[in-house]
Amino acid sequence: MADVIFYEKPGCASNARQKLLLEKAGHRLEVRSLLQEVWTSETLRSYFGELPVTEWFNKAAPRVKSGEVDPARLGADEAIALLVADPILIRRPLIEAEGRRVVGFDQSAIDAWIGLAEGAAEARDLETCRRPAAASPCPDKERPE
Repeated sequence: MADVIFYEKPGCASNARQKLLLEKAGHRLEVRSLLQEVWTSETLRSYFGELPVTEWFNKAAPRVKSGEVDPARLGADEAIALLVADPILIRRPLIEAEGRRVVGFDQSAIDAWIGLAEGAAEARDLETCRRPAAASPCPDKERPE
């Protein structure tokens, strides 16, 4: 059992499923809003490790989906500046536990790191938004879009 800091977008159905898996495994969650946190470049960067810049971004963010923001064309410094300025662009969740920080919800990696309930780490995608592409974004309970 681990103490987990879990940064989410309040109201996100995928984040709700992810939190449930962690809780079923017995982890204690401290849930925080990804959108309300005051991020610094250094703190935010610490969640991305060696991942390429394209993996730092929420592919379902309206500005990414529309093509206004193209993560593949950004360097690390420019990407971090964008993410700090507009946290809805950050891939989620951000997770901190046992002195380690990660972005995203790779079930196999999380199971190996802190453990998930038996059978939870099957090949289900709990990170990709399930809303149809034509649907409006999930409501943001903390700030207007």
